[in-house]
Formats: sequence, C-alpha cells, structure tokens
Amino acid sequence: MSGEYKTIIEPFKIKCVEPLGFAEPAEREDVLRRAGYNLFNVPADKVLIDLLTDSGTAAMSAEQWSAVMRGDESYAGAKSFFRFEAAVRDLTGYAHVLPTHQGRAAERILMGVIAGPGKVVISNSHFDTTRANVEAAGAQALDLPAPGALEFGRSAPFKGDMDVAALEKEISKRGAAGIPLIIMTVTNNSLGGQPASLKNLHEVSEVARAHKIPLFLDAARFAENAYFIKLRERGQESRSAGDIAREMFSCASGCLMSAKKDALVNIGGFLALNDDEWAGAARALLILGEGFSTYGGLAGRDLEAMAQGLSEVLDEKYLSYRLRSVEYLGEGLRRAGVPIVEPPGGHAVYVDARRFLPQIPPERYPAQALACELYRLAGIRSVEIGSLMFGQEGPGGFVPAPMELVRLAVPRRVYTQSHIDFVIEVFADLARRRKSVRGLRVVENPRVLRHFTARLEPVPA
Repeated sequence: MSGEYKTIIEPFKIKCVEPLGFAEPAEREDVLRRAGYNLFNVPADKVLIDLLTDSGTAAMSAEQWSAVMRGDESYAGAKSFFRFEAAVRDLTGYAHVLPTHQGRAAERILMGVIAGPGKVVISNSHFDTTRANVEAAGAQALDLPAPGALEFGRSAPFKGDMDVAALEKEISKRGAAGIPLIIMTVTNNSLGGQPASLKNLHEVSEVARAHKIPLFLDAARFAENAYFIKLRERGQESRSAGDIAREMFSCASGCLMSAKKDALVNIGGFLALNDDEWAGAARALLILGEGFSTYGGLAGRDLEAMAQGLSEVLDEKYLSYRLRSVEYLGEGLRRAGVPIVEPPGGHAVYVDARRFLPQIPPERYPAQALACELYRLAGIRSVEIGSLMFGQEGPGGFVPAPMELVRLAVPRRVYTQSHIDFVIEVFADLARRRKSVRGLRVVENPRVLRHFTARLEPVPA
C-alpha cells in the first residue's frame, strides 16, 4: 500500500469459509451452566466469535496447504524434517533442532533436562504452561517484569522487558549455580502481549553471559515482537522484521516455541539450542515421550507447514495488518469505556477486569465472571488470566494473582473487521450493565493448571 489511506486491509483474500456457531440466549445460558462456567468446556459449535486463544487457530495459506501435500511421512529421516530444520536454523542460528507436537512439550523436555529441586528459572513473565512445567520439575518459576509492567493503564513501548537490576540482584543473592536458565518471553503473554526491546534483550544477554547462565527465548510470538521493535525502537525503523528477529535469537543460546502462534499452523512446536550436552539429553526425552527425533510427535505434513509458516509470518504486510487489527480492537474498547492493558498487545487485547468490575473481589474471580458474561451475552469466548489461572491457596488463605485480566486473543487470518466491530459493540453493551455481573466460586479444583478443567458456579446474590 502507498500509505495514502488510513485503512489497513487484510493482505489476503478468502478461499474457504466455515459457518459460525449461532446459539440462542437460552441455549448459551444452558451451555455455560453445563460447562461449569469454564469456557474451555464450551463446545466450539456453540461459540460465535472465538477469542479463547491464538494458539493453533490460524488459517493456513494456500502455500502451506500445498506444502502439506509434499509431506514425507517416513518414520525416520524424512525429507520434511530437513526442510523444517533448515527453516529453523536459518531463522535462529541454533545448531540442534528438535520438533515437538506443541510448545508445552518443548517446555516439559527442557525443564526435565535442566530444572530440579532448589533451582530457580527466571523470566520476564512465565506463561501458565511454562510455569507449570518448571514447577513440575521441582524448580521455582520467578518473574522479574520491567518496572511499570503491572501498571496496566499506563502506556509504554516495551512493557515486556525484564528488570535487569532485579535480575542482577537475584543472581547475586542466589548464586549462578542455582539458576539453570533465564527465559525471555517475546511477546510477554501474561502481562498483556507486550513486546521486549532489542536493547533489553542485549542487556539481559550480557548479564546472563557474564554469569554463564544460559538465556533462552520463549519465541511463540517472535515475529510480532520483532515488528514492534521495528515500529517503536529508535534506530530499528529501517531494518526488516526478519533481520531484527535474527538479532533477537542471537542474544540467546536457545529457544522453545509453540509454532501454533507465529508459525501460523494448527499443531507443532520445537526446541532449538546450541548446547551439545543439553541437546543429547533432550533428544532422549523427546524419543521417550514424543517420537523419533526427526518427527517429534508430528506428521511430515505438519513439519512442512511449519517451515512455510516461519517464512510467511515475517511478511511485513501481514505483520502491519496483524498489529493494526489488534490495535483497532483496543481503540474500540477504549471508546466504549472498557479499561484495557495499554498499549494493546500484538496478538490480543487484555481487559482489566479488576477496574471493569470493582464490585467483585479477587477470590470471586472477576476476570472469569467477565469472560462468562461475555459468552452469555453474545457467544463470544475469551480466556481469564487472573486468580483462577494464577491464584494460590497459601498458609494464610487465598493469595490472588497480581492481575485480573480477560484476554481477547485474535486468531491469525481468521476474522474480518466486521467481526471485531461486533465484539466492540457487545462490550459497549456490557459496559452499561457491568454492575449486575456477579462473581463465581470454585466447586471442582484440580491441582495442576486448574483453569483448564475447574468447575465453578455463580455466587448467590
């Protein structure tokens, strides 16, 4: 586009469609009750607009579907693996590439190799499955977000940064031997999809290398982060997103990735790293739990689609459309009087339920209550990132999460502007009736990652 028009159009045309799940209000109420007020339990055909996650929900391109047909389904040494390996190496520069069926498998394998009791894994912010896999390995997951990252109403360009001074303090206090890994999540999903700056990545890298602590990227949304750097970081505006992404990976010695995000596929992930010893141990765990090391629980066609997606995602026409679409949703919610995490993230807009529903205390899960009300009102599915996901029962009672957010994750290349306009319109209606929204209480409380399967019920009026 020449830049003379304000509207950023979808940089693709639609070849295949599928129907939406229209359900009547009474049916939605019944579905919600039978789901235990947990939107993960709602059947997809009862959802009108599905903003639960951007993971594995992308529409694949014609080139990706063509690549699927090239899939080599040989058990070992398939041609598709070597195409995939070459694509990952070209992007990251890392020596060892291990495919997995999705990102959490890479997390489980990596933590099985490096974590353990008495160890601490440090991040700008761990997401739910990363934290769970760190803790399942017996280690502690410690978040060191940048100062001001939790000030959700304040806008800043790189609220996904790590607090470097706090990192140095933790290393001094604990000793490098007790910290097997530092992870930078790009973009920072738990705190609003906020990007990390190239400057901060280099600063964290310098600290890590000085203390001989490996630094990895959680690279699920690396391309969105790279394009934010191009748009916001001084001196980066003339560089390509691909060049910036390669510099991001050069700051670290490995990465793990859910390819279901920025590789634009419906299944897949990988672990890539330089350390020969770690790679050997990880490969053994991969074979034990996922499959042989050249397929890692995936079909050859999945490897082909990932290889193609890793190239397509760095198309700057796509990235411009992607970030602008999410920003458009954020602008609409802001106009409707809905408090959001500022600025809007790269893959989602996060509604601040603590500010939106001040009448509901954290122990009554305001973000989950808001997500349920959004579904009840219009069939829009979202996800809670708050005290249901991250709250804990401590010795002194319930310990709420530091945030009470509802994430509206926008699937890649799936919805059009009219879908987003509808979401904005529904939120404007919801804002007018917000005082009537009631809290929830948990009636079934699983021990691990409870937000996926917990069952709740409304608190009596």
